[in-house]
Amino acid sequence: MRRKAPYFQGSNMKKQTLFVSWILICLFSCADGPGKGSERADPETEKGTGKAVASRKRILFFGDSLTAGYGLEDPAQAFPGRIQQTIDSLGLPWEVVASGLSGETSAGGAGRIEWVAGRQPVDIMVLELGANDGLRGISPAETRKNLQSIIDQMRGLHPEASLVMVGMQAPPNMGKAFTDSFRVVFPDLATKNRMKLVPFLLEGVAGDPVLNQADGIHPTAQGHRLLAENVWRVLGPMLQ
Repeated sequence: MRRKAPYFQGSNMKKQTLFVSWILICLFSCADGPGKGSERADPETEKGTGKAVASRKRILFFGDSLTAGYGLEDPAQAFPGRIQQTIDSLGLPWEVVASGLSGETSAGGAGRIEWVAGRQPVDIMVLELGANDGLRGISPAETRKNLQSIIDQMRGLHPEASLVMVGMQAPPNMGKAFTDSFRVVFPDLATKNRMKLVPFLLEGVAGDPVLNQADGIHPTAQGHRLLAENVWRVLGPMLQ
């Protein structure tokens, strides 16, 4: 035998009906959970930068803190968000989804890509990973293997999707042998896998204190404008 909640004691049927209706509205409004419309493997790392429109094609930016816009007041100031603004200004039917995870390595990306890309349609993927590998001195051969794994998984999930490789460079203090081996990973994989290539994401930004935050690694909002331009030179013609 159920006991009535105190709220209902002495109340009429109309109050009870209104209360039950309110509960049902709350349940249905929360039914999709935090995963819907997000861009990353969790609510903090995955966030769409454009309005979801059914008729739009989707560009998945899959990367690290550069894609996530680490340190910016608004993640929309990061280069994927800037690209969405350009797309919208041109009236192009594309939606940007930025799946950036701060601190992500190529190994982490290889373990995350299926979860992110497997639950949504993807027409273009922009692969921006490897910077943290370079900073941590991870073997370029290991980085190459992990990036190839991401590419292979994407091709399995979305065979018709176009892929863009974003090139990165290791800091010079890692030594010439390391930096040379690291640099060629990205163009080599782009050629092997028939991907478009952004030669160096941080071109014109790396090493400039005006365009980087206090850590000297992550671009400011102004720096991200240049990153967006570097990517747009390759991505833009693909969207026309």
